[in-house]
Amino acid sequence: MVNKNRFTLSKEERLSWKRYIDLLFEKGKSFVAFPLRVIYLTMEEEMPARVSIMISVPKKKMKRAVKRNLIKRQIRETYRLSKHELVQPLEEKGKSLLVAFLYLDKEIHGYADMKKAMNKALRVLREEEA
Repeated sequence: MVNKNRFTLSKEERLSWKRYIDLLFEKGKSFVAFPLRVIYLTMEEEMPARVSIMISVPKKKMKRAVKRNLIKRQIRETYRLSKHELVQPLEEKGKSLLVAFLYLDKEIHGYADMKKAMNKALRVLREEEA
């Protein structure tokens, strides 16, 4: 188990299993914290990590891989630094969460905007699930 005070994003915390991804998009709830659409699903079964995330930046909106990767890095970094706000309440309740962050805009936003959007997204997730 990862120490909850460490600001890491381990392999277990990344959502990569196709069955879970399909389940998330099939049954998950969503909301928008612009420029992010957040899709989430509470899991009752035992998971390797409390919160498993995936990040998607569509090629249709961002043609250049360099720009897509920049946005994914921003999203990952803002999540990594503030994930403890979401993980701690989930641990107390014994719940697990699958989360997908989908980028919506055609423009690249600055780190401050991304941080604001991530904080809003985590606050909504905490209120909904924790």
